[in-house]
Amino acid sequence: MSMKKNMLRGKDLISIDHLDRDIILSIFKTADKMKKIAPKKALNILKGKVVALLFFEPSTRTFSSNCAAVKRLGGQTIEHQNPTQTSSVVKGETIEDTIKMIEQYSDAIIIRHPAAGTAQICARAADIPIINAGDGIGEHPTQALLDMYTIYEKFKTLDRIKGLMVGDLLNGRTIHSLLKGLSIFKNSTIYLLSPKTLRLSKKDSAEFSRRGIKLIEINDFDDIPSDLHFWYWTRVQKERFSDKNEYEKLKLSFILDKNLVTKKAGKKTLLMHPLPRVGEIKTEVDSDPRAVYLTTQAKNGMYVRMALLKMILGA
Repeated sequence: MSMKKNMLRGKDLISIDHLDRDIILSIFKTADKMKKIAPKKALNILKGKVVALLFFEPSTRTFSSNCAAVKRLGGQTIEHQNPTQTSSVVKGETIEDTIKMIEQYSDAIIIRHPAAGTAQICARAADIPIINAGDGIGEHPTQALLDMYTIYEKFKTLDRIKGLMVGDLLNGRTIHSLLKGLSIFKNSTIYLLSPKTLRLSKKDSAEFSRRGIKLIEINDFDDIPSDLHFWYWTRVQKERFSDKNEYEKLKLSFILDKNLVTKKAGKKTLLMHPLPRVGEIKTEVDSDPRAVYLTTQAKNGMYVRMALLKMILGA
């Protein structure tokens, strides 16, 4: 095992910024192994380990794939979904106290929370590894890793990648994390398409440009180049709106349908979405072989999380 690989052992994963190019490629290499490992052999990797899943915000894929990853590696889980209604948080317990208590029973904690920065607060409170499974409009590092792995698996590189990001670029933590991840590699060009009020903030645009990503804002589908490696569609996030009328106006601003794919997508363009979708990709696109959001992209989430757990906790 290389030194770079060892650097994850016992560590937190709060931000994609905690990783460098070598560690990310090492995660991908380990994910490749997780795809091929015999199920019986995999069961020894986390044997005797307990991982707590604390999800203060609704989740289907992230919760389920983390749960599956732990169990496929032979570990056990403590599971709390919506702890604000079902745990001592409802009595006023602080997040720090919750974390200190849960760490007495577990070897690592995977946490999702609606407030940006909460995962870092938890990491400071805990003496065991904390994995950020999404903190409000902050980051979602494991989602970025599975997205990057999906692109890497197809094109064998993350240098000189060209992509399109569509939807809520202002609030989308998956967008922010994926841009951070791509900035670790060289010469990415990303086209941005969103409603005017949901564009990437000027601060974020300046930061990602400083990191070496070429960002190009476009206004409609006609401006989409035909040679992109991936399209990354996202939903307009209802939970980030205080004005529900504004949400209703914007929620289906850009719809991906069969006609658009035929007209604008390249032969190898990956059609991606972090899910859930709420109408912004028509189901007629699902059968296109380039559409990976319900298949490869989703399954890669489990393999990448298996890789991370092996590297952070495994024997």
